[in-house]
Order: sequence, then structure tokens, then C-alpha cells
Amino acid sequence: MFEQKHSITLLFNANKVYDRRVIAGVGDYLQTSKVDWDLYLEEDFMARLEHLDEWSGDGIIADYDNPEIQAALQKAKVPVVGIGGSYANPADYPDVPYVATDNHALVQAAFEHLRQKGIQRFAFYGAPVNEHARWAQERENAVLEITRSQGYECYVYRGHPVRPETWQYTTKRLADWLKSLPTPIGIIAVTDSRARHLLQVCDHIGMIIPDKMSVIGIDDDELARYLSRVSLSSVRQGCFELGEQAARLLHKMLKGHNPPKKPILIAPECVAERQSTDFKAISDPHVMQAMHYIRQNACRGIKVEQVLDYVGVSRSNLENRFREERGHSIHTEIHNEKLQRACKMLENSNEATSQIAKICGYPSLQYMYAVFKKHFNQTPKEYRDAMKNNDEEDSLVLQVS
Repeated sequence: MFEQKHSITLLFNANKVYDRRVIAGVGDYLQTSKVDWDLYLEEDFMARLEHLDEWSGDGIIADYDNPEIQAALQKAKVPVVGIGGSYANPADYPDVPYVATDNHALVQAAFEHLRQKGIQRFAFYGAPVNEHARWAQERENAVLEITRSQGYECYVYRGHPVRPETWQYTTKRLADWLKSLPTPIGIIAVTDSRARHLLQVCDHIGMIIPDKMSVIGIDDDELARYLSRVSLSSVRQGCFELGEQAARLLHKMLKGHNPPKKPILIAPECVAERQSTDFKAISDPHVMQAMHYIRQNACRGIKVEQVLDYVGVSRSNLENRFREERGHSIHTEIHNEKLQRACKMLENSNEATSQIAKICGYPSLQYMYAVFKKHFNQTPKEYRDAMKNNDEEDSLVLQVS
């Protein structure tokens, strides 16, 4: 039996990935609870504030990272739940019930991921100070506090706003900063878009990822993942839970419950680990060069000869160096890189197996089947089904516990 009907407005710019995930969390609460809400969201997904005071709804869930939205809702006559970033100073929180992504925990997850890889130097690529992105300053402060508490120095660069008219200048200044850093080093980027900027510039200046620089972003934006040749590791925010918790909080307020006095902090979901932080301490510069070339080109069907041409040493020389550093041959490294890419695609995408075989550089689907049978005693489809079943079992265990 549904409860009393309510009209709720969502004030988000849902053209952004973060906002869309939050809205999805709100929608999930609607699907799994007994609320009967009509949701108002602008048709073009923009958050319009004109004539907001004339709106005759029952409640609002809004993006409180946006100062204009905060200002527009100061005199709201209906219950409001704000969503945004966390603050180290409690006085910085808005005076409304608030659900926040935990900025300190996001940075902590990125830092711990890099440190577990054996990295001992750290840097942070942030963003210029902007009242619309106060979370960027919070993340910068968090990374400085975390690294200092662990006895590390952290090199910080805020860079410049990315605009078409200043793109070349911005890129050159970022390149200068990267060249000035000691290596190997792990760089935490304030967002995935800034992390992608790092990967592009590293490619331009010949900085090897991840052997010289390991890069991790924040957001786990699927678009950013596919726009660079090296796949990006990233901390996945709990956006879905943000929306779900905000909807639950507003539901309670509409039923007459008093809201919590403190903000509700949402921890990150996980670290999505990919190539950009696949750091292994390699001391031999020739092996490092070869690894860089293999990571970027294994799925293009390269052979050992092409790796040798790129590095510029004899086969026996590089094979000996490779076995000493990696414990196997160059051919095995190429093979492993293709297999890892195929496994990840089977686990994380819905691509047809025939398309995965093509993307990963296998001469035919039958050939990929033979490889999987040899390594896992499973076909690619059986491997995918097994991974899916494992995920479902893990999810069930978490729910029961």
C-alpha cells in the first residue's frame, strides 16, 4: 500500500556522471520503498532556479556543491535535503539536512592503493580554487594531511582551467611540472578528467605509465576510461548510496521525523584497479621500455620482433633482462597482457565474445577459446558466467551479514 502522494523536485545538472548516479540512487529508493512521489527534473537535465519560489511541491533534493542552488533555497518553505562534498571544518556545512561524499575517505583510498603497490613518493594534481568546486580544495587538504601523517612529502600542482583558448599553455605547464617530479611516483588526480589530462601529457613527453608515474583518479567515469590508451585506475564514489540516503532522509522528514543534526558521510565504493597503477618495481630501463610498449600495443597483435625494434637491443640481451626482472619471456608478457584484457572485458562489459577476441588482438574467436581452455579449463562464456556468479554470491553474503 503506497503512502500519501508527494511532489519532489531534484535540483541537479544531470548531464554530469556524478549527478546521474545520485539521481539513480533516488530512483532506486522509490522502487524499493512505499513512497508515492512525482519527481520533477528539467527536461534538458539542467538545474533551473528561475521562479523556484513559485513552485508548489512538497520537498527538494538538491546539489549543495552549487552555491547558486544553496542561495536560492535559503528561504525554501518545504523540506530540503542537500547533497555534496564533505568538509574538514564542521562550520562549512550548510544549515540543511545533508548527505555528503566523504572526500577524506576518497583520497585515503587512492593513497592506500598506491602505497600498497610499493610506491614511496606522492603527488596531487588538483584544480584552481573555485567556489563551485570546494570539494577540490577539500581533497587537496586531505591528501596533504594524509601524506604528512604517514611521513611522506606530497608535491601539489593545481594547474589551470582547461579551456580551448589556453589548452596548449595549460598542457605545457603540466608537462613542466611532471618533468620536475622525482620518479617513480604515484599521482592522485582530483577527478578522472584531470587524471586523463595527466595520461595524455605523459604520453606526449614519453613518461612511462605506470613504471615512472602511477596515476589514479576519482569518479570511475566510464567515458574517461576509454579516452586514453592506458586504462585509468580510479576511486568509485558512493553516488548511488548518496541518492538513496538522501531520498530516505527526505521521506522521514515528510513523515514528521526530525532530521539528523550531523551530516551523513558516504564512503567510496571501491578502487577500480587498472593499468595506470599496475606498478611493479622494475629497475632495468630496457625492460621498463619494453613493458610500456607491450601494455600499449599487445592487443594490436604485436610480435616479439616489434618490441625489440622499439627498445633497440638484441633478442638475447632483452630476453635475459626480461627473465631476470619478470621471470618469463617477452612472448609470455605479450600473451599475459592480452589475456588480462580479455578477462577484464568479460568480467566488466557485455561485449560479445567475438568482439572481445577482436579487440584483444586474437586472430580468431576459436583461438581465444583455445587460450581460455588451456589457462582456465573454461570457455570465455563459462569464465564470464563464473565471474558473474561469484559477484552475486559475494553480494548475497554482504546482504546477509
